[in-house]
Amino acid sequence: MNIDTADIKAIEEIVATVERTQRAKDAEGFLALFHPDALWTTAHGKVLIGFDAIAEFTRTVLPNSTWDGEVTYEAIHIEFLRPDVAAVKIRQIYRAAEGSPLYVMTKRGDGRWLVHAGQNTEVRG
Repeated sequence: MNIDTADIKAIEEIVATVERTQRAKDAEGFLALFHPDALWTTAHGKVLIGFDAIAEFTRTVLPNSTWDGEVTYEAIHIEFLRPDVAAVKIRQIYRAAEGSPLYVMTKRGDGRWLVHAGQNTEVRG
């Protein structure tokens, strides 16, 4: 499969935007990254199906979250399942906890990548 480096850069920018919006507790900026039919599993294992469920949860929880915002996200592996679908393994580092999310992203007809499914469950030691 011929991989376009512009697609890799676009996916890395999505991951960077997740980091920025999480730190800023910017629910609308975070939600702009999601496909309308997205599936998301939260850090505590809550499964959210569809944009409306993700939006309701995010708008309630993110602005009122109590962590100190010291978190980083890095795409450490991108596997293109098709030219318009990628599984992206994320290195997520919190000051007090560890996690390793997985995002599945799809490329829209306009060339924009969006999160289509995500697993963000916290790893407890």
